[in-house]
Amino acid sequence: MGFFSLEHSKAAYTADFVVYSAAVVVMVGYLAFAGPAGLRLEMLGTAVGGLVLWSVLEYLLHRFLLHGMEPFRSWHAEHHDRPTALIGTPTIFSAGMIAAFVFLPALLLLDAWLAGALTLGVLSGYLAYTFTHHGLHHWRAESAWLKQRKLWHAKHHHHAARPGCYGVTSSFWDHVFRSTRPQGAPAPAPSSAVASVVPPTGFVNTVSAE
Repeated sequence: MGFFSLEHSKAAYTADFVVYSAAVVVMVGYLAFAGPAGLRLEMLGTAVGGLVLWSVLEYLLHRFLLHGMEPFRSWHAEHHDRPTALIGTPTIFSAGMIAAFVFLPALLLLDAWLAGALTLGVLSGYLAYTFTHHGLHHWRAESAWLKQRKLWHAKHHHHAARPGCYGVTSSFWDHVFRSTRPQGAPAPAPSSAVASVVPPTGFVNTVSAE
């Protein structure tokens, strides 16, 4: 296990949280204090746009890349098989993808300040995703929001053969694209409750608050 493997050492796994937290703090400070005063409102709006962009990317990548294309599908299956293992995208890979597919295209279309703001929004969204996904598998649900997210993600893992519920930080795009239940599964009876979902391995004893 190392910084380039899918299953990480504790140091490599922690790197995502440390690197992206530091990057967000540095970028916020730099854009806020070094950026042109006349562009600050526009930079703020662009950063918010980056957050929205990440929410769309989170859904699309999870549904069509991690569950649809090899070798990513096989790699992601490892996480479904062992949901509490320290499996994830290497930091150097995710950082490279964000630089190549977010920052550089934005730099071609916008100026450097707005490209940085858009990237900041995406980085912030990705950081929120990494913390949320870690919490879903490793933390007890101490809040109603985390309990709801755990139940939602448990549905995704429990029906891995016919997945739905792809959103991790939000269910919004699942509702938009009608993937709120496993593909091909019948609609639930009116009396059914989300809380009746049987959590798969990795969620047992963590869905209910203490």
